[in-house]
Amino acid sequence: MEWFGRSNTNYDFDMFSVSHFVIMTILFLGAILIFLYRNKLKDEKWRGVEIGIAVSLISIEVTYHFWMAINGSWDVSHAFPLELCSISLILTVILLLTRKKLIYEILLFTALLGATQAIFTPLLNYEFPHFRFFHFFYTHLMEIWVPLYFTWAKGYRPTIWSVLKLFVFLNILMPIIMLINKLTGGNYMFLSHKPDGASLLDVLGPYPFYILSMEGLLITLSLFVWLIFREKSPKKLEADRDLSIP
Repeated sequence: MEWFGRSNTNYDFDMFSVSHFVIMTILFLGAILIFLYRNKLKDEKWRGVEIGIAVSLISIEVTYHFWMAINGSWDVSHAFPLELCSISLILTVILLLTRKKLIYEILLFTALLGATQAIFTPLLNYEFPHFRFFHFFYTHLMEIWVPLYFTWAKGYRPTIWSVLKLFVFLNILMPIIMLINKLTGGNYMFLSHKPDGASLLDVLGPYPFYILSMEGLLITLSLFVWLIFREKSPKKLEADRDLSIP
């Protein structure tokens, strides 16, 4: 089963290939459909779909760890779900199962900023139809669509305090991940050193100052996300209703 093996000889992913453009198109189409059909998605009959998506995310993530294990690539230095997108995946599942506003407030920022960047510039070695291709893009798409669904269909909105909660969350999380990096020899969230190849971190300063720059950039971008998705005025809400599908 080459599609489930470790080798990517026949599945070498190329950024901005046909399959990559298809995924980016699916991302935008999915977001547009969620917005257009947001009134229909308010119905409680979709609760079963929410649970089903949560179960599917758990299943595909467990399968991913099984795939790493049987192919000899599972290691504590990189396999723990401690990258920002992996943490967003956990938050996505929790939000779908609990509908907790606090989880939404953090996920909206980590997913829209982290998962979106991951889809546009994926660190991926496996092309369609390899299992890893499906795992990577399915989880990242859901990380984006789920908070958009809770925003547009369920009426959740971030406040300026949501940005503060993200700041607190990150600053509780970072020292824990730094300790785990030291114990495992890992580089989760690039808190031990910059990635080997060229990246945005190259313009954020040397270690450890780029960590502060990275956090500052995330908070700044989160303020933009808040401005876009915050509670709107009644006049703007009425205009949005006119755009929705009855």
